[in-house]
Amino acid sequence: MNKLVKEHKDHQLRMLKLPLKGDKTNKDISDFFRLGNSAEDLMMIFREMLDQIYEDTIATMRVCEINFDHPPLEPDPLLLINNVTIGSPGNIVCVTGSEGSGKTNYLGGIISGAIRPNGIQIDTLGATVRENLKESAVLLFDTEQSEYQLYKNLTYIAKRSSLIKPPVWFRAFCLVGIARNERMQMILETMDRFFYEYGGIHLVFIDGIADLLNGVNDEESSVQLIEELFRMAAIYNTLIVSVVHLAPSGMKLRGHLGSEVQRKAAGILLIEKDDEQNSSIVKALKVRDGSPLDVPMVKFGWSKEEGRHIYQGEMSKEDSQQRKIADLKHAVMEIFDGKASVHTKDLQNGLMELFSVRDRTARSYITTLIEGHIIEKSKQFPSSYRLIE
Repeated sequence: MNKLVKEHKDHQLRMLKLPLKGDKTNKDISDFFRLGNSAEDLMMIFREMLDQIYEDTIATMRVCEINFDHPPLEPDPLLLINNVTIGSPGNIVCVTGSEGSGKTNYLGGIISGAIRPNGIQIDTLGATVRENLKESAVLLFDTEQSEYQLYKNLTYIAKRSSLIKPPVWFRAFCLVGIARNERMQMILETMDRFFYEYGGIHLVFIDGIADLLNGVNDEESSVQLIEELFRMAAIYNTLIVSVVHLAPSGMKLRGHLGSEVQRKAAGILLIEKDDEQNSSIVKALKVRDGSPLDVPMVKFGWSKEEGRHIYQGEMSKEDSQQRKIADLKHAVMEIFDGKASVHTKDLQNGLMELFSVRDRTARSYITTLIEGHIIEKSKQFPSSYRLIE
């Protein structure tokens, strides 16, 4: 047996030694059973061998195993809009939008909510941010703005939070001067350092996660980055709020990085510019539970009187319904992509992918599209739909 294992080591053969003396009448599997042992006894020896081989793995997996006698506590939401949970500890949330849409201003509103003094109510541009009662670390990593511009914005955020300057447990870092291939490691080590200094991490903001990669279309690096962010969010029991640019289509996030974020993020918020009213609109592109199109839209814009951006309320139900129809129409145009008809299953899968929803919600979207006279059953192919001219 030893000889065979050595000769065939490339096949990773394993040896199972039986509890026998090794003489002529007490040496192999037939003797094992002749002596009164059962198949269950053999299986127990086999399991013991596996426990030795996989000792490290089993020890690690015990930590990961769900204990139904002691279920984990449901995490309290950290970020909400209209009482709809956008993000909770152990997850990542994405804020996206086109250039000049107001992403940085909206992110500033969320940051101001994270650093405000406890018990103080401030305008957070329609977002609800859980109070940092334990004064855990709040960390901001910016990869796009200059040091001076970041300082100006943070001074503005502090004023919004009713502060002269940010609290000591809020730390902001300008990473523009750091090489791309070094930024992620620095973020990881910084999180670890301040986690222990302040007894935890309340929120982490990364303005420009694409700048942690050499390119947004590097699939392998994109997957690794998002996995690492999720790992860090879980280890430090925090929520990581990231900024990702929008693809030209207006429905998807940019590149392989955007696709990975769209699959994994707990929530995605889209900031759009409303030029007619000189304001910005916040839409939910994805929420963990339910349909993002059912989350009311909110608005914020610049106030000359107050000298800052302010929350302007929810969009009306009529505007929200029009937005729902417009977004669904935009989505089906992308799914059809010039085709005369699309099979029901392909249409449903396309809607599930674009809106990150489940099949039941996608079917309800199809019903809305039919009622809105955007699509109809194909007469030529009954199992397909066609666009209505």
